[in-house]
Amino acid sequence: MIGMSLGAFTIGSRMQSCKKISPAPAAPVVDFTLNLADPAYAALGHNGGYLYNNGVIVARTNTGTYIAVSEFCTHKGSPVIYEAAGNDFFCNSHGASYSSIGAVTGGPAPSALKQYTTTLTGTSLRVNG
Repeated sequence: MIGMSLGAFTIGSRMQSCKKISPAPAAPVVDFTLNLADPAYAALGHNGGYLYNNGVIVARTNTGTYIAVSEFCTHKGSPVIYEAAGNDFFCNSHGASYSSIGAVTGGPAPSALKQYTTTLTGTSLRVNG
């Protein structure tokens, strides 16, 4: 009887691990402004810097322009990072890569990251979309 219970537990555990993983979270609709003079946003004070805010990754390219896409990889929902050297986004979890506008360029990602509009006025960076 103990062997039977252990076998049932083992099979149940394996079936549990085979459940479908939820898709990546939906890209948010946002409209926010970052005050780049605020030390909280210091990462955007230099080319190649990036930060996360409201489900969006905002980056400053090597040419000094600002770009923004949804934060989560469309494959399994892991946060993406900005790679300044290639001016693109990358998911460390499973190797998906995206262009600076969020288009899939490699890996298992099924769809693009949502791209947001960035507008710089003085030290205020508006991100919306």
